[in-house]
Order: sequence, then structure tokens, then C-alpha cells
Amino acid sequence: MDVRVVSHHTPEQWRIDAEAAAWIARLQSSDRCDATDDALRAWLHADSAHEQAFERATEIWGILPGAALVAANGAGTPSVRSAMQRPARSLRPPPAWGLALAACLLLVVLGGGASWWMTNRSLGYSTQLGEQKVATLKDGTRIALNSDTALAIDYEDDFRRVRLDRGEAMFEVAPNAHRPFIVTAGDRTVRAVGTSFIVRRADGGVVVTLIEGKVVINQIGAARSQPVDAPTMLRAGERLTITPDAPSLIDQPSMEAATAWRRGQAVFTDVPLSTAVGELNRYGGPRITIGDPRLASLRVSGVFATNDTAEFASAIAALHGLHVQQVGGELRIIR
Repeated sequence: MDVRVVSHHTPEQWRIDAEAAAWIARLQSSDRCDATDDALRAWLHADSAHEQAFERATEIWGILPGAALVAANGAGTPSVRSAMQRPARSLRPPPAWGLALAACLLLVVLGGGASWWMTNRSLGYSTQLGEQKVATLKDGTRIALNSDTALAIDYEDDFRRVRLDRGEAMFEVAPNAHRPFIVTAGDRTVRAVGTSFIVRRADGGVVVTLIEGKVVINQIGAARSQPVDAPTMLRAGERLTITPDAPSLIDQPSMEAATAWRRGQAVFTDVPLSTAVGELNRYGGPRITIGDPRLASLRVSGVFATNDTAEFASAIAALHGLHVQQVGGELRIIR
């Protein structure tokens, strides 16, 4: 699995710097709680670039005039080390105007791209083919994006909304009974309060896998002449599969298999070769094709690395007495 490395002045780095600035300001807020500290430590652990950005923001915060105003009212300057060990909280919350001034100054110093992130509630994340990414939102919710995924985020006063345009994402939602978390994928909405689940949108269908908690899936946008599916509530360990040409199906998959992509793996249990090939091709590398249509129904089981399509093709060929033919950048499985 490719991991994108960005230079300091790329849009991605501007976003990371903006998140670091937001964390600095959030640590000084009177709304700070244990969940805030836990979410910060998770964000720092997710990527070494996060830790570096936090250190830069901390250094700048310490010399800003606005930060001095905040510190004078009881808030100390955080650091990566103290953040990892549950940073000490201010005895007295700083005035809102002082915190706002310091945060704005920090964002100006970090760069103009960062100020966009702070002043707009809408935010988008995407990954390229073969790339994965983890984002921590301002409420502590974590979103892991799988390969070739795009989503948009819009936090409102009463709702936290995400639109999954393509691909697959895992959501670890920070609990907030007064602000439900809603993911829209196609004509379906997945509503949660505080839970962990995966939503996948591909081939005109939607798959929702619930890891922990409860979610309710609703259909939206149906024409008046068309029947609307009743709301579906999932329990932990259940998966809802919605396809255009078949009835919706609820089953109980292996959670190890459902979350294998987070570990750079694909787990197959007696699936057609065509299904396994389609899954592996989602992650980049030399593309696999099936040279003989009769091979598409061969059954496949096993655990395979998502970043090595050549290894998968070789393993399948060896198991079934087949051959792998390389044609340009393509791996063709043939008899």
C-alpha cells in the first residue's frame, strides 16, 4: 500500500498544519474534556507528520501575542510529550476573544491554506488508487479512507453530515446524542450517534458493516411511484448489502475480513475468482485480468496483500495449474 509523502508546502501539509492549529486552540477551550485529549493522542499517533505539525504549531503558539494573552489567563503551552500523557488543563478558561485572536494569528503564520480549513465547515478528503488516509475531525471522530475514496464533510449545529461520493471509509464516531452523525451514500443514509462502522459505495450499490454500536439505514430520494424500503437497524457484527438488481441482504461477516484493508490485506472465503480479482484491482499495481471467462468462477480462499497483485496472480496460478502472462502493465491469468 502506497503512503503519500508530502512536502511542507503541499495542500495536504496545509491541511495537517490547520488541524494542528485547531488542536492547539481546542486544548485551551473551556469545552475541553477527556474525549478531547484522547482524540488528540489518536491524531498524533496516526501519522508522524501530525506530530511534526503539532510541534511547529506549539513553537509558534508560544511566541504569538495572542497566545500570551491566553497563557496569562491560566492556559499553558502544550507539547507533543504532554499531549501524549494527557495534557494539563487550565485552571481558568481563557476569554473567548483572546483564544480567537491567538488561533487566528497562529493560522496566519502557518499559512493561508490553513485559514481556509478553519473558516469553512465543509471539508473534503480523498485518496488515490492504492492510497489510504486517516483523518481526525474536530469532534474527535476518526475517518479511515480506503483506496480510491472521496467524501465531503459538513458539520452543522444539529447534525454532523458526511457524503461518500465513492469508495470505502470506516467511521469511528465520537458520541454526541444531540448531534447525530449521518453518512449519505447514493440513495441511502446511515445514522449513528456514537459507533464504529464501514460504508462502501461501488457498482451502484452500498454496503454498510457495523462493527460496534447501532446504526439506522434509510432510503432517500425515491420517486413517488417507487416503493421505499423500510428503515433498517443493524446491530454489531451485521452487514447490510444493497444492490440495484437484488433484494437487500443482511448477514454476519467476519469482522477480521471486513476490516482487513486497514491492515493492508484482502481476506477471501470461497469467493469467485472474478470477485477476488475485482477487489485486488481496487488497490493499484499491475492490473489483473482473467484471460479465459471459464476461469472466472474458480473459488478463492486465503489472505493476500493488497499491494502485491503479482503475488496474488502467481498464487492462484500455482494453486489451479494456470499461468500468468504479463502484457504491458497487465497480468493475465490463463490456462
